[in-house]
Amino acid sequence: MVSKVLVVGAGAIGAFYGSLLAKAGAEVSVVCRSEYETVKKSGFTIESASLGNYRFMPKQVLQDASDYQGPADYVLLCTKMLPDVDQAALLRPVVAPQTVIVFIQNGVDIEQKMLDAFPANEVVSGLAFICCNRIGPGIIRHLAYGRLALGNLPGSVSAKTRELCRLFQASGIESNATNTIVAERWLKCVWNAPFNPLSVLSDGLSTAEILHTEESFVRHIMQDICRIAEALGHPLPVDAVDRNIEKTYLMPPYKTSMLLDYEQGRPLEIEAILGNALRAAQRVNVPCPYLESIYALIRLKLLADRKHRHATMPSSKT
Repeated sequence: MVSKVLVVGAGAIGAFYGSLLAKAGAEVSVVCRSEYETVKKSGFTIESASLGNYRFMPKQVLQDASDYQGPADYVLLCTKMLPDVDQAALLRPVVAPQTVIVFIQNGVDIEQKMLDAFPANEVVSGLAFICCNRIGPGIIRHLAYGRLALGNLPGSVSAKTRELCRLFQASGIESNATNTIVAERWLKCVWNAPFNPLSVLSDGLSTAEILHTEESFVRHIMQDICRIAEALGHPLPVDAVDRNIEKTYLMPPYKTSMLLDYEQGRPLEIEAILGNALRAAQRVNVPCPYLESIYALIRLKLLADRKHRHATMPSSKT
């Protein structure tokens, strides 16, 4: 039986992973608002360093999830994790009793809201370890990596999750099912916590430039995250920091997703990545001075930007 998949939030991540499921034989539809006309007409162009270039034409292209002709076997939520967005509300119109809810998003300490919203459905946490950007309307560039980790909440792996992993693997990308997905989420935060905000604070330096200049500071932030995760009962591999540093040195020069959002005037995932980690640290009394510093600096930068924009706006005449 062909799996029916709806991707809600078909940006770089949603479009890329949706395209992989389509390559593996799933029937994939997408909700995309900002590029609806382009995608409806021409689909997505995927430019991948490892998988080649190809076109992805979704089965249905929608502006709102409520327009989906379903039901869906899987709903993939791939939107930005922002505090003023009701993530569950985006999915409710298309969640049927058999629907598996999969969220592929950044951030830590974000699981409970989805579990509370859909207590009768399988809820799967997903993490993408990938360098992937949207470079134009309907154009996605996959630069490196791509491993996807999936696991049922609060901590198991179901048959439907294994089937989803099988589809991703059939498309040519590494995917693994894990019953320690919360720890994997903290592991990804080890990389996100330093590089996303530092790319903004440095006015656009690539990950390579940041690392070559401030490796010690990056390591300190990463170590803060590792200490928080361990105190919460999710110990990370002892070489987590070293491996992240090594992999970043091997990456092509890369603009983080937070930097791209900043350059395009979009909201940033500050709270999901940094704020939530700090609040978790406070709950378990873990000092994290470097994480506190980077959180304070990025908040001050955004405040200064808002004041500057307000000061330069033309005043209305009466």
